[in-house]
Amino acid sequence: MPRAWRLTGSGDVDVLALEEFEVPALGPLDVQVGVHAAGLNRADILQRRGIYPAPAGAPADIPGLEYAGRVEAVGARVTHRKPGDRVMGLVGGGAYAEQLVVNERETIAIPAGLSDTDAAATTEAFLTAYRALFIEGGLNAGDWCLIRAATSGIGIAAMQLSRYFGCRSIGTGRNRERLEAVAGYGLDALAVDGEDTLSGLVAEHAGDGVAVVLDLIGGSGAVKENLASLRPEGVQVLVGLMAGPKDQINLAPVLFRRLTLRAMTMRSLPLERRIELAQLFERRLSAAFSNGALRPVVDTTLPFEQAREAQQLMESGRHTGKIVLRMDGPGTH
Repeated sequence: MPRAWRLTGSGDVDVLALEEFEVPALGPLDVQVGVHAAGLNRADILQRRGIYPAPAGAPADIPGLEYAGRVEAVGARVTHRKPGDRVMGLVGGGAYAEQLVVNERETIAIPAGLSDTDAAATTEAFLTAYRALFIEGGLNAGDWCLIRAATSGIGIAAMQLSRYFGCRSIGTGRNRERLEAVAGYGLDALAVDGEDTLSGLVAEHAGDGVAVVLDLIGGSGAVKENLASLRPEGVQVLVGLMAGPKDQINLAPVLFRRLTLRAMTMRSLPLERRIELAQLFERRLSAAFSNGALRPVVDTTLPFEQAREAQQLMESGRHTGKIVLRMDGPGTH
């Protein structure tokens, strides 16, 4: 039987247990994927701690939001995929497993030349960044954006997408060395939290402010800085809460400068939205991965059996880019 990392409770990494499990039944529009690699995300940590339960329809006790692998079986009415197809995707949970059952239309064909490891590091970061900047934020060619926590997987994806679509970006982070190491992926300017004056940097490069702030930080004063960085009618898009869920803001600038505050998550999207985003990826982004214009940044790859160690590394904050679990076996890339 295939194995999966299951949550036996909530707390430290010792609540993760590697166990055999029964693969869900294959529906008429479903495909069964042999998972070759799974990307880690902060939502996995929060779920393990008991503060971010799995969304409806996702396995309650198997974490994991993104996967890459090969189709092994298809439902009776499947027309979009066939056994042997290499696919990747974003799910509400269940990717820490050797087998996964998903709707055929929410799968994404792995772009030519992309390894399973890189594919597992691509979907969540790039679709989150694309949605935040261009769909929720309305970023246009020539605009400036501000990326808070630029050394994260989503941050690195955002700076690449910004440059690819003709925009410019300012990135922030806590460590200058790590910021400078990733700047070549697309940052036009950078600021170290607590050292550099963000408002001055924004004024120097973006004039009256940035069009969009992609915020992975949340509380502890970051929202105030973000709003001050926006141009009139700019948009802040809240994606994460790395600094906590609470902050205090002055609503007067929001009103008088006609600012917009938006928030989004990817994990709890209904199937219809996941299908839309999968189609968007294939239509707008796949070619850029095939020709190397966009690429994921993988910090560490660990064997599937070391999921606990992988989560500990993510919690330490010592990584730059993505952490991926690798299932070694026949047919993997």
